[in-house]
Amino acid sequence: MPDYGTNIKEVSKEVNYLGRDFTDIRNNLIEFAKTYFPNQYNDFNEASPGMMFVEMASYVGDVLNYYVDNQFRETLLQFAEERKNVLAIAQSYGYKPKLATPATVQLTVSVEVPSKVVGSNFQPDLDYAGILSADSTVISGNGTEFTLLDDVNFKASSSLDSMKVDLLDPESGNVPTLFRLTKKVLAQSGTRESEEFTFTNAKEFDKIVLSKEKVTEIVSVNDSNGNKYYEVPFLAQDTIFESEQNTALNDPDLGEFESDTPYLLKLIKTSRRFTTMVRDDNKIELRFGAGISDNADEEIIPNPDNVGSSLGQGISRLDESFDPSNFLKTQTFGLAPSNTTLTVNYNFGGSVEDNVPSNNITSFSRKTYTISTEGLDGDKKTTSENSLKVINETAASGGSSTETLTQIKENAAAFFNAQNRAVTKADYITRAYSLPQKYGNIAKAYIVQDEQLETEGQLQVIDGQVIDTRTATKQPNPLALNMYLLGYDANKNLVRLNRAVKQNLKIYLSQYRLLTDAINIKDGYVINFGVKFNIIVKRGMNKNEVLFRAIQVVKEFFAPDSWQINQPIVLGDLAYQISLVDGVVSLVPPEVNNPNRDLILIENKFETSQGYSGNVYDMRTASQEGVIYPSLDPSIFELKFPNSDIEGKVVGDR
Repeated sequence: MPDYGTNIKEVSKEVNYLGRDFTDIRNNLIEFAKTYFPNQYNDFNEASPGMMFVEMASYVGDVLNYYVDNQFRETLLQFAEERKNVLAIAQSYGYKPKLATPATVQLTVSVEVPSKVVGSNFQPDLDYAGILSADSTVISGNGTEFTLLDDVNFKASSSLDSMKVDLLDPESGNVPTLFRLTKKVLAQSGTRESEEFTFTNAKEFDKIVLSKEKVTEIVSVNDSNGNKYYEVPFLAQDTIFESEQNTALNDPDLGEFESDTPYLLKLIKTSRRFTTMVRDDNKIELRFGAGISDNADEEIIPNPDNVGSSLGQGISRLDESFDPSNFLKTQTFGLAPSNTTLTVNYNFGGSVEDNVPSNNITSFSRKTYTISTEGLDGDKKTTSENSLKVINETAASGGSSTETLTQIKENAAAFFNAQNRAVTKADYITRAYSLPQKYGNIAKAYIVQDEQLETEGQLQVIDGQVIDTRTATKQPNPLALNMYLLGYDANKNLVRLNRAVKQNLKIYLSQYRLLTDAINIKDGYVINFGVKFNIIVKRGMNKNEVLFRAIQVVKEFFAPDSWQINQPIVLGDLAYQISLVDGVVSLVPPEVNNPNRDLILIENKFETSQGYSGNVYDMRTASQEGVIYPSLDPSIFELKFPNSDIEGKVVGDR
């Protein structure tokens, strides 16, 4: 028998990988056969049996290429079309798609309290005022339920959580007996549901699935032992924000600011945590940790002396990698629930139908109203509790159904670019403004690079005398930022923030700042001023009406919300706005204390006895070419008393 193996010569065949559709694959196969099998087969007629096999192979290749291309496309967020893939990619970016968007409405909530005598005046007795809990719900005319987003604290009032006080019966024997307290609070649509899940043995990354679709919020997760579980963006995060009421009992140091800052923000460490994931069946999955230890996280961090002790070669072999899966047995990713029952309270639902009209919400479906003061008159207390009323003076809005795939893609891309961290100065300012109002009122924020003094030279002794030849210069400190802040008081005047607000902001920013960034929280400076101007009025016009409208323009120009720290006053812009007032012919420079003949005179007001900030500022020196610049220290101009600090005159008509 001949030895064919010794006579076979291996031939390197050139393969064309560029053809990917049916036609290209077919043509490439034909060319391949013609090149490498010219004697074996040369019948390429469309009706030949050989062409049948060529076209079948081309068909299979085309189908395979389609699925390869499609699978690759489904891994890219912008090109994915299957819902499960879009959801998976979006959540890998850190974005949680919205299964539904609940409607939001502003509620007007009121309660009646008895009066009390303070000196010679009658005031509402706030001992009978209580707190309406955020878990309270109201119901609309079409049956849509709304849940309060914040507590309604009738015991305190601030600029961003103001309380209106009305006297109900001033003519009752000339002795006021009742006051009505009214506050605004936001509420969100949705139905509350509660489910229980029983756990036996601990399982790594155990998970549960909520039965309802379109879950909008996980309200609480508690086990049968009274322990609370917290939602985190990822299981490796072991710190969360928690709020507590600001009282002297909870915090003796900051309790004095209870009226302005009703809640304190706390950053706490927890081993009981979970993450949520949106499934393609529109249900929510809760996933828990892998830890089974009861020890604190600090106690399970490996001791350097013990690293490698579990390796087969012994502690002397440290060139082997330490198995990271060993940490799955600790609290590093949170505790795995075991031998307990978890109760999950959550809200679900949301649609366009939740956008109910105004005056459509008039009753509570569930309320928790607590009057904590002891020793009160029982009848008065009951009367006050029963007087609680609610109404929506404006229509609800924002309710919508599940996000479309296009919306998920766009929102996920935007979320990923933001990275949920503060990097730029604008990021820090945005975060400061986003501090929930119950933790404090931040009205103005400004941030600059910190500076540090660098000294050059030295002390010299000349002829027995110490001569200081040192010079100090300011140099930017790349590792620190100075954030200057101001708040509003109840009259919307700028004030310094109290220590409770600063503490809350410090804790809040700690979750977003870079590790290398230090944030120094400081008070901004307020420069108070008055305005003087003279106008000539069009002949035949009512001078008082024209002057009134001009003064209103000045008030609007210097409205508190329109001004920021380190913003200059451009006198030309103000003069232009006044000139647009119907009836104003021109402006005339005020004669008194106006050597530069400015059309509008800005004068510093600083007397603390009159309610001003006390900051003295030379407006004339700070003015250049019609622009008044603020000080080098971050400061803001404030027209504090517009009703008295604006002096306008009509000096003629034309």
